[in-house]
Amino acid sequence: MPSPAPGSAPTEHGPGPTRHPRALEPLVVAVTVLVSILGAAIGIHMITTLGVSPNTSVIGAVIAMLIGRAGLLGLRSMRDTNRQNLIQTSISGATFAAANALLTPIAIPFLFGRPELVWPMLLGASIGLVIDALILYKAFGSRFLPADAAWPPGVAAAETIKAGDRGGRQAALLVGGGVVGVGASFLGLPMSAAGVAMIGNIWSLLMFAVGLLISQYVPILFDFDLAGHYVPHGVMIGAGVVALAQIVVILAGRQSKREADREAARAVAAQDDPSLAYTVTRGQLGRVLGSGYALFVLGAVVLAVTGGVWADLPWWGVIGFVLFAGVAALVHELIVGLAAMHAGWFPAFAVTLIFLILGLALGIPAIPLALLVGYCAATGPAFADMGYDFKAGWILRRDRRPYTAFELDGRRQQLLSSMIGFAVAIGMVALLWRGLFEGGAIPPTAVVYADTIKAGLTDPGVLVQLVLWAIPGALIQLLGGPGRQMGVLLATGLLIATPNAGWLVLAALAIRIAWQRYRGEQGEQEIGLVGAGLIAGDSIYSVGTIFNR
Repeated sequence: MPSPAPGSAPTEHGPGPTRHPRALEPLVVAVTVLVSILGAAIGIHMITTLGVSPNTSVIGAVIAMLIGRAGLLGLRSMRDTNRQNLIQTSISGATFAAANALLTPIAIPFLFGRPELVWPMLLGASIGLVIDALILYKAFGSRFLPADAAWPPGVAAAETIKAGDRGGRQAALLVGGGVVGVGASFLGLPMSAAGVAMIGNIWSLLMFAVGLLISQYVPILFDFDLAGHYVPHGVMIGAGVVALAQIVVILAGRQSKREADREAARAVAAQDDPSLAYTVTRGQLGRVLGSGYALFVLGAVVLAVTGGVWADLPWWGVIGFVLFAGVAALVHELIVGLAAMHAGWFPAFAVTLIFLILGLALGIPAIPLALLVGYCAATGPAFADMGYDFKAGWILRRDRRPYTAFELDGRRQQLLSSMIGFAVAIGMVALLWRGLFEGGAIPPTAVVYADTIKAGLTDPGVLVQLVLWAIPGALIQLLGGPGRQMGVLLATGLLIATPNAGWLVLAALAIRIAWQRYRGEQGEQEIGLVGAGLIAGDSIYSVGTIFNR
């Protein structure tokens, strides 16, 4: 086994660095820009052809590992696992930023025949993207978004980097899972669903599986159109409202006895493992969310001014527009973030559609609503993706002693890497959007948004159905508590509707439970590696499809 590169993370072979590698080192910046261009290109291509964005974190980690193996011109420094983490952070950030946070929002005004509004929308989406990332950066490591939560794609990226650095049995399990993931994905099976079931909270993922199975079979067996009756949307609204109330309870410091016992046990464990201690206090979290809302409102003001919203709304309507846009952006990112944290998938499209429907119900005119929907759609994906990246960094850094200063420094460097990726994505979208749109390469989700706004809300019973289905969503979310997010995960499954994913989640949960009983604590680690491999294999296959199109 090779010895650690200079400045590598601490292992059993030697001490760690005195400080985290810098994101602005010339070599790191050069590699960051190159992989960000690749990530943005992949994201733009996939969102306009398949309507989805693949997680490119594993691809970035593999590229960084290969560069480190070169050993020429100072490239050996890229063997450092923390530098590899910076690279995978930038490529995944560029991918989701270009595809989900930028290209999809600016396509909406274009579909309305208003190409002059694309530039204001790009400005507003870019502002929303940056605010999105800053909020996650400030909130990650809190009780609301703990570092030791599932964040399954982040686990996959970290385990890939660790396997490349250390090899051995862990690498064999990861590679084996990756081979199965690629092969099964080739056969059309969504193996990332099975992968997350081997990593995330069992109760959360059980509800996720229930939602997936309901969305797959109820329309067939009972001839009942779930989306047509707004069942998934209503469930998500109910669960989302309770989730927000649970956030308020967390900020107020109130806990049930079960939660208090869990937190006490966590505090004891943190004495031996400082990586389990929260790095964000309740007070800090409250200030982050409050300032985040204020920033989103300011961003909405910029969008309203540059987009000429006052032409369609009176002065009081403009005020309502910016306040509602701020709420939509913040709530959207929080719900998307919770789903991503537990399930590894996030229903950004569906949650945006919820606010679109609410905007129609409030009577917001078409063009202001198109801009509001684009602004809302720009938030959430980067929030979730950066959560994955921070999770990967946390895994790679958690053995460092002293821990806290090194961990926080690592997050700062990851934020800088993400910002470089965002800048590349913004530049590429600004250069390419006109040719793409005029050539008919438009994200399908943007078409749905535009068509829905044009059709309007003609059925007055829609709101009644939303309220009706919000009740079970709220009750399930309340039952599961803030730690499990069962209502949000049920709604996520209902909204995603991926064939056979529910069965894969259930099968993976059964294998996980049986293996843990057979192997104990070691079995938990082994099954987690297999799950990470499945997610990595599914991601590699998804990215590989770009070369066949």
